[in-house]
Amino acid sequence: MALQWFPGHMHKALKEIKESLNQVDILIEVLDARIPYSSENPEIAKIRGDKPCIKILNKYDLADPELTALWQESLEKERGVKTITTSSDNPGNSKQLMQLIRSICSYKEGQPKAIKAMITGIPNVGKSTLINILADRIIAKTGNEPAVTKSQQRINLGSGIILFDTPGVLWPKLENPNSIYRLASSGAVKNTAMEYDDVGFFAADYLIKAYPEVMKERFKLDELPSTEIEFLEAAAKTRGAIASGGRVNLHKICEILLKELQSGKLGRVTLETPEMLICEKEEMAKAAAKKAEAKAKRKEKFKTGSLTPDKKDRKEKREEKRQEQSRRMRKK
Repeated sequence: MALQWFPGHMHKALKEIKESLNQVDILIEVLDARIPYSSENPEIAKIRGDKPCIKILNKYDLADPELTALWQESLEKERGVKTITTSSDNPGNSKQLMQLIRSICSYKEGQPKAIKAMITGIPNVGKSTLINILADRIIAKTGNEPAVTKSQQRINLGSGIILFDTPGVLWPKLENPNSIYRLASSGAVKNTAMEYDDVGFFAADYLIKAYPEVMKERFKLDELPSTEIEFLEAAAKTRGAIASGGRVNLHKICEILLKELQSGKLGRVTLETPEMLICEKEEMAKAAAKKAEAKAKRKEKFKTGSLTPDKKDRKEKREEKRQEQSRRMRKK
């Protein structure tokens, strides 16, 4: 499944980010700690260049702490990248970001110009809430839905730091099908962009394998089913998601599951691991190579045309005749 969700304001925002990036000293990218890879914007990585970058794993309080540590180690292998965890219920930890910015940009100490930092992040990753904490006042509009911030703005955080806030942007095309589902599971895309049932089935399949005891206890099941459909049917009965005639209301139980996942009621869970992404990237590379090979074959076929042996023979004879006529003309 390919998700195409790139509204006009996102296209404009990405263009503005590109134009403003050369004016800043450091880039800050806010990620969802539950989906560090899937919430990274590859378009930002392309334009960042050698600019130092702090990747903030926000919503740390909702993520699996052991996996968050693994993700920090993985992300910091990239040149010029430092990581920090934050959450809305731990403002003190968010304040450490100011110290980290000054530490990375220490070469500017003593200079009259302020440190300029740009902050980016996909929709609904908690960027606006984080900005309000850093500024100690309501600067950015917040909301538990994507695409709240619509335009770029500059914020004086004090202590010699100017923050360029940017709207949350997705990228034009999401290649990894698993990342698409993870973004939807976390609430990074609007509910109208995808079917609850599809996303619910994906989330259920992952959660019963990665967090079996959590799911068993949360949905009050004596035994945990081995498949997502069986789990959803069993969970629907314990949660009253039953339609008329005693049928299971799959839409309702998927909605319940996703809302509890997004709100943290399931506990601290992470939807992807660095190890998983290694395998997925390999699969994507193979798929891309296969697609490129098929495209090359179609292109070659278009050039030569789909000719039968008889038609091909006649075409070759016509070409020989044209060449012979050309030689005669040159002799004259």
